[in-house]
Amino acid sequence: MELSTESLQSTAGTQKSILRRGFGLLVIGIRTEPRVFAAAVTGSAVYGIMTVGSAWAVGWATDHVVLPAFHDDKVPAGATAAGGLLILGVALAKVLGIIGRRLLAGVMQFRLQARYRAAVTQRYLQLPLSWHRRHPTGQLLSNAGSDVEMTWQFIAPLPMSLGVLIMMVAALVSMVLTDPVLAVIGFLLFPAIIVLNTVYQRYAAPRLAAAQEQRAGVAEIAHESFDGGLVVKTLGREEAETARFAVAADRLRDANIAAGRARAFFDPALEAVPNLGVLVALLVGTSRVASGAIQPGQVVQIAYLITLLAFPLRAIGWVLGELPRAVVGYERVKAVLDARGDMEFGTRRARAVEAGAETETETEAEAGTGADGAATVGLEHVSFGYDGQAILRDVDLTLRPGATVALVGPTGAGKSTLTSLLARLADPTAGTVRLDGTDVREFARGEISAQVALVPQQTFLFQDSIRDNVRLDRDADDEQIWAALRLAQAERFVKRLPGGLDAVIGERGATLSGGQRQRLALARALIRRPRLLILDDCTASVDPQVEAAILSGLREAAGEGTLASTVLVVAYRKATIALADEVVYLEHGRIMDQGTHTELVERCDGYRELITAYERDHDERADAERAAEDGDEAGSDEPGSDEPRIAEPRDGELQEAGR
Repeated sequence: MELSTESLQSTAGTQKSILRRGFGLLVIGIRTEPRVFAAAVTGSAVYGIMTVGSAWAVGWATDHVVLPAFHDDKVPAGATAAGGLLILGVALAKVLGIIGRRLLAGVMQFRLQARYRAAVTQRYLQLPLSWHRRHPTGQLLSNAGSDVEMTWQFIAPLPMSLGVLIMMVAALVSMVLTDPVLAVIGFLLFPAIIVLNTVYQRYAAPRLAAAQEQRAGVAEIAHESFDGGLVVKTLGREEAETARFAVAADRLRDANIAAGRARAFFDPALEAVPNLGVLVALLVGTSRVASGAIQPGQVVQIAYLITLLAFPLRAIGWVLGELPRAVVGYERVKAVLDARGDMEFGTRRARAVEAGAETETETEAEAGTGADGAATVGLEHVSFGYDGQAILRDVDLTLRPGATVALVGPTGAGKSTLTSLLARLADPTAGTVRLDGTDVREFARGEISAQVALVPQQTFLFQDSIRDNVRLDRDADDEQIWAALRLAQAERFVKRLPGGLDAVIGERGATLSGGQRQRLALARALIRRPRLLILDDCTASVDPQVEAAILSGLREAAGEGTLASTVLVVAYRKATIALADEVVYLEHGRIMDQGTHTELVERCDGYRELITAYERDHDERADAERAAEDGDEAGSDEPGSDEPRIAEPRDGELQEAGR
């Protein structure tokens, strides 16, 4: 992928402060793991000092062992032993330094990556759904994965780079003491490295940033294809999805190649500079030996020291070479960590403490529990929209405590949007949503979810046991779990599963039918004993008999006092609506009418036409299905045939997946 001149100039402009931001990232890493960093640098310093010591040992052995062997044809035994022990001792010390440097540098790198992955994931869970809707899932996966990894990739060579600075200083001092003239050659290496790195930073930074962006794009397309596997398979989109992924993969390949070309120039050039310095030192040193200014051993020592300078310079170059990629990754990660979304939480807890509660912990427990009994819900002049398009307009609605209210309306009327506002998955753009008379914005984080349970249209189950899917993080015993399953009409098929509550379901509940998944999701909500229970068309995949049994069970539980909930159900079936105390008809984002089913049929034309059309269509489809597919998946939801089975796609599921 060739980058345009304009895009390169624009990206390069944003990278002017790459070194400053990179050094700031170094400081963050050091402050986060100071002890591990200090120990790693110490190991690296030991290695550096011993490496310079090896140069001195080689020079000493040259003058006291090698040259006497040529001149006198013999070497004193003591000198040979001393030289061998000296070199061996320095080598052992270097080994210890290398072990400490590499081991602790790796520990520091992986700790930082783990810490920031956890921080990014925690931030994802805290941000509202409105924020997640603006960010593709593939990008979020890239932030928590490759971006975090790339941010701290440079940490591994960092302790080594700082530790070998001691080696570099010691080498330069040793060179000056040995021969100042040849030492100048070593000093000239530094400006060459600085110029080389500056050119590399300006050339590579925009290409590295482009490669990181393309990596997120590949992850996004892959996630969409896997998540929409049902649509891809049923509509024969395999080749189209493969081609779409191939385009993104080719872009990533080209971006990586462009970045690799920059690195391919930098690494050999960095390697060549010290080697050229050695050649110059040998040429100049030979003439100085011939003139008697220095000894051959000193030339060997300085040449070796110049080769040692190559290592710290190369190590520093590794860090500098990774800085552009690390800065790009960190800025993408930091954008997540600094995100605040568009929802704020109130301070009821703090005000309660000031009003006389003994401790904030006590107040938090009370706030999380909420008042006893079913909730009173009110919407006052509520409006909401997506991207400037109005979905709800000036909605006023009151749900009496303990009532069962059916929310009815055509597709796109705003029913799911209204339920998300009640569960505070989003805040209205205008108006107020109240729970027990209190604006939901005043509740502290976690208070709404402790009192309100939403069972959405799209059911999600974890690849875990039935028990853990129902109770999630709640401390519930098996008796409570069975009671919730019984109320959700899921007890029978769970008992038939191998293992019962211990049965492990497939990813996203793939080993269950659509109706079975929906009933487990309902049981998961019921076990929380919510004060407000919202059912967003969550029984669409179960038979009308089962749905009627569920709603009747909820009413009986409320009458017996075992479940104190206000229930709002998004409904289409006449049998379901008939079980509600009140019906609210929503159309074009406005409440057009509300009352009993009989009252709305008599006075609301839109409601009457919608219900009649739905019932007629439902009956025709039911007859066709029974005639064409005896024993269809829907049969698993019929009383007396509640066998667990592998789910097969239904029309409703295909439409839902298509949406």
